[in-house]
Amino acid sequence: MKTKTPCRFLSVIVGLFLFSRHYNHGMKLPESYIPKEYLALKINYCKKQLAMLPEIFTTRRKIKGIERDLFLVNSHIYYQDGFIGKKLQQQLLLREKYICELSKLEGLWSASFRGVPSTDLEPRNINRLLYTGNNESVVINKEFFNSLKNDANPYYPEHKTHYYNGTFYRSPAEASIARFYTEQGIPFKYEPEIWLRGLNHPVYTDFVLLIKELNLCKFQEHFGLKNSSDYTRKTATTYTNYSGAGLLPELDVFYTYDLDGVPFDIRSLHTKLNSVIYNSLFVL
Repeated sequence: MKTKTPCRFLSVIVGLFLFSRHYNHGMKLPESYIPKEYLALKINYCKKQLAMLPEIFTTRRKIKGIERDLFLVNSHIYYQDGFIGKKLQQQLLLREKYICELSKLEGLWSASFRGVPSTDLEPRNINRLLYTGNNESVVINKEFFNSLKNDANPYYPEHKTHYYNGTFYRSPAEASIARFYTEQGIPFKYEPEIWLRGLNHPVYTDFVLLIKELNLCKFQEHFGLKNSSDYTRKTATTYTNYSGAGLLPELDVFYTYDLDGVPFDIRSLHTKLNSVIYNSLFVL
């Protein structure tokens, strides 16, 4: 007898449960909010991943007198414990992951917005180049992201006093930013070593993000500034350094600030992040 995997039903239940927790508890926290454009992109990304994965059914049949667990794919039968079956098992688990994530995201969309997610916000690979210290170009994609070492800055380790999720950060604001990306499910590296064209020393970008829906990295610098002269000098320097390496300010690299009398509000990061992601789809 051919039976369809119950994972779709289970994932919907899990998605509704996660949405309930998110709505009742997480929505009180600004970190849990997903802007409309980015949420649409995430939904479309899940749908695209599911479309690329085969539909896999499970069944049990007696073969040569022995009950065997089987996978059915496009009318073909594979033993679950066989070589192809093991690969199909991985694809089945991946499919369940995206179904669960899609259920949760669509629940958030229904609770916050009307209509359907815009099809203009389609996931795709965006190739952006970074020019390194030896004037070689590298695509700032997942491969580049994976090559970066997390928490690589060797200078002033005694300043890292704010702990979150296994890493010490230099300020409460940076720890809050790390929490924001963690709750959003956005992979990031904190202060990785990066060589930029025109410099004879590496820089340690505060945060490098991987936007998996676009296979694209974004750089964030967070300034804890004490006066306007520091603000002007540091911003001008980083603009020059990143621009010289081929990165566009407020598109490839964006900036947040902690000023005297104006503490950093994590809600501003929603706008910044949504802007650089949204613009990447239509500018790059």
